[in-house]
Amino acid sequence: MDLVIEDVVKRYRGDVTALHGFSLALKPGVLGLLGPNGAGKSTLMRILATVTRPTSGRVTWNGTDILAHPDTLREVLGYLPQDFGVYPNLSAVEFLEYLAAAKGVPRGTARQRIDDLLELVNLSSVRDRPLGDYSGGMRQRVGIAQALLNDPRLLIVDEPTAGLDPEERVRFRNLLSELSGERIVILSTHVVSDVEAVATEIALIAGGRLIQRAAPEQLLREVEGKVWELRVASADLPAVRERHLVCGVLRRGDGAHVRIVSAQSPAPEAQTLAPTLEDAYLYHLAAHRAAAA
Repeated sequence: MDLVIEDVVKRYRGDVTALHGFSLALKPGVLGLLGPNGAGKSTLMRILATVTRPTSGRVTWNGTDILAHPDTLREVLGYLPQDFGVYPNLSAVEFLEYLAAAKGVPRGTARQRIDDLLELVNLSSVRDRPLGDYSGGMRQRVGIAQALLNDPRLLIVDEPTAGLDPEERVRFRNLLSELSGERIVILSTHVVSDVEAVATEIALIAGGRLIQRAAPEQLLREVEGKVWELRVASADLPAVRERHLVCGVLRRGDGAHVRIVSAQSPAPEAQTLAPTLEDAYLYHLAAHRAAAA
């Protein structure tokens, strides 16, 4: 089972290019597609979900070109887009029954599947309430359920934890981990902690380009010895931000403890820190922007 993206370009009117020759090959597991807003993540997800066609390039599922034969992938696809809409007058059960029919899930199988999924996303107690009465987080959980209706081989989730409270976010992360065995899961987000919790591999995207692809451990090794803590007076913070890539600030009684990512020590008194995935993410983004500039 493999998904291969080959030199995909997507241009929009007005000479706007969302993707620049993007290439990536995927096997079963969880890929965290991590990048800032506007990086091209959602455009790529829509192309992979056969919702949008690329300007050029090719995408294959198990060797079959999905642009020429989209149904090959659609039969085994689960997709939660960033902007997920519902029919407000339908209940969760009615809505999922409608989508199950549209996806070709047999009626008998669909009923049990819907029961299981509503339990999984913690909506069983409100299954018969109109979706118009649901909160944003509850609607997002319905979206997660519909993406899993056909037990997909390829699961694409675009900013899936938006609107979820911390407990729901943890529940969803655990769910993705459980689902990753014999399927390809793509988690597209700008939230580093979501990727850190579940991804077996991470692809960093910026400006429509793939800038790095590696296991989380490799990304952390690449910034080993490049993360520093520097204590400064609060009044000096603006100057520090101008000179260095600041990843965080802790206010304490003895001043501001500034977390800095830099290949060189920012000051003789700076102390090295163990890197985090967020440090690695910001380091690679900064390097990409410097190269582009």
